[in-house]
Amino acid sequence: MSAALKNDLGTITYTEDYIASIAGVSAMECYGLVGMSQKNITESITNLFKGDNLKKGVKVKTDGSENLVVELYITVKYGVSLSAVAENIIDKVKYSIEKETGLNVSSVDIIVQGIQF
Repeated sequence: MSAALKNDLGTITYTEDYIASIAGVSAMECYGLVGMSQKNITESITNLFKGDNLKKGVKVKTDGSENLVVELYITVKYGVSLSAVAENIIDKVKYSIEKETGLNVSSVDIIVQGIQF
């Protein structure tokens, strides 16, 4: 499903892939984040052949309106404060998506799937 933003001139439709790419790039700019993790084993196998890393570990939920829920599956660096890293990622991703699209991000959920030593 895609997200739509209506204005006086018409409707702008954003695909979930586009929004996921914005979220992935924004998250990777944050300190303490080592990388994005796969959401499940099927995605791991699929992405081996696709080579699409911008959306890796990002899940976007929308009901077709202007509201979004973003889930990020991440791997963090050992020794950093998980709460500080997560808060930084949430703020950065929410700001980037809202700035670039004009859509409302209701929540950004962080799922820590690994720690790299």
